[in-house]
Amino acid sequence: MADILPRLWFPLSAAAATTGIILLIRDYVHGERCPSKATMEGKTVIITGANSGIGKETAKELSKRGGRVIMACRNMDKCKEALDELVQETGNKNVHCQHVDLASFESVRKFANRINKSESKVDVLINNAGVMRCPHWKTADGNEWQFQVNYLSHFLLTNLILDKLKAAEQGRIINTSSIAHGHGKIKFDDINSKDKYDDVEAYSQSKLALVLFSLELSNRLEGTGVTANTVYPGVTKTNIGQHKLSKVDSVVTKPFMWFTLREPARAAQTGIYLSVAPEVADKTGKYWKDTVAIRPAPQGNNEEVAKKLWDLSLKMTGLPEDMTSNDQSKEEKTS
Repeated sequence: MADILPRLWFPLSAAAATTGIILLIRDYVHGERCPSKATMEGKTVIITGANSGIGKETAKELSKRGGRVIMACRNMDKCKEALDELVQETGNKNVHCQHVDLASFESVRKFANRINKSESKVDVLINNAGVMRCPHWKTADGNEWQFQVNYLSHFLLTNLILDKLKAAEQGRIINTSSIAHGHGKIKFDDINSKDKYDDVEAYSQSKLALVLFSLELSNRLEGTGVTANTVYPGVTKTNIGQHKLSKVDSVVTKPFMWFTLREPARAAQTGIYLSVAPEVADKTGKYWKDTVAIRPAPQGNNEEVAKKLWDLSLKMTGLPEDMTSNDQSKEEKTS
């Protein structure tokens, strides 16, 4: 036995060192944790798609910090289940479920009307909900599913409750995008992919639209005290890819996915940081990854395209063409 131990020492030490290095690399790949310990006491947060994944983890952390959290979800059964879990875990009973179906502008308007009537202010709006690479579906409003759910309905919601964000001491708007925006192009001649539908192109377009939305919105909100930023949470273990993940894909890619995919709690950290940190209160129009502002893909920094997309989005959502982010009253008169 004494002779065997020295011979085993090197391979065991090498294995332990290798494992340690792998875990360190994996931890680095999975990104930074929110460094701010700021409280959310007295603040109201709206999170779309808060019943699962990144949205749920964000809601959990902001609840722990004492925030009033409104979970805006389509599936109310799942929302209430998540709410019960959050209340039990955090001890914060000021967490609420509200129904909104982002595939319906009518549903978004009804949700916004409820918020405008019930809330004196909204401190943080996190446009988190999304779908990815679904079949060529059309929403109730006739739009390509990904473009409306991921982008257009968030554009509409943000504008409809903007006065509540302005009423906060320092309102914050956070749009959840993806690295896929770098492959995106706004197809102004075929925005709803009627002539040709490619699920990847449609998804990338919707995520690019969110980056451009933050850029244009930040310009329009200059001087109001409200900021607008985009978050890239990293590739994450959520059910967003359910339409394309086959059993074969799962078996083949599972080991690689374990190493590279982030847990939702870790992926939520940058959005949490932008929600709570005092040091980013004046940061706006930026693209964030791992709690650091970085440059988006070139097409995500094109102000001309951002303005053109804004004008088109007003038409597609039925908002008045002369409406700006600083004038919500016109919408209220026409709705």
